[in-house]
Formats: sequence, C-alpha cells, structure tokens
Amino acid sequence: MRFKLDENLGVRGAGALRTAGHDVATVAEHKMQASSDAALIDACTAESRCLVTLDLDFADPIRFPPARFAGIVILRSSAIITASGLETLVETLVAALVTSDPVGKLWVVEAGRVREHAPKE
Repeated sequence: MRFKLDENLGVRGAGALRTAGHDVATVAEHKMQASSDAALIDACTAESRCLVTLDLDFADPIRFPPARFAGIVILRSSAIITASGLETLVETLVAALVTSDPVGKLWVVEAGRVREHAPKE
C-alpha cells in the first residue's frame, strides 16, 4: 500500500511501514512542511497515497469525506505521545493492514485496536 506520513510522525513510522513492505513517502521528503491540510490531502490524492497523521482535523468526515481519498489514518493516543507510544500505534496499524486496508475509509488507530469509519452506502 502507498502511504504519506504527515510531518508530525518523523522517521520511525516510515521505517516500520517500509519494513512491512509498504511504499512510504513523508511530508519532509516532499518538502511539504507547514502545508495546509487541503494542500496535504490534495497531494495524497494526486499520488494515490493514504495519509497517516496525528492531526485530528482530518477526522472530520464533512471536511474530508473518506470515500474521496486513498484513506485517512489517524494515530490516536490517550496520553502525550512518546517515541515508544508512536511505535506501538504504527505496529497496530501494520498488523491491521494484513487483513484490511483503509482505502476510502477513516481509520482511528489506538494502541491495540483500529476503529474504522466507512461511508454508509
């Protein structure tokens, strides 16, 4: 699967997804730091990449209808995110990708579980 990692994820998430065999680009690699949410999601759409982010703005299905995109994955922690906490969230995402994919959906990934929000048909 093809992913774009938002600037708030650093290189740890990219490494774990690449190790699992996924095609990963980062906001930093594409020199998109400080881009607007609209510019970022437009780039993901143009590149057919699923966005992976910590930014809760992307959880708004009115502003960002999941069916229009190659997927939106929000990594969510109940505590202040740490390096090990981020690794746990990415590991949860990698495990979920074995049996499903987020294309056209909004996934909220928490430690040990994924909540999926798909548009009603």
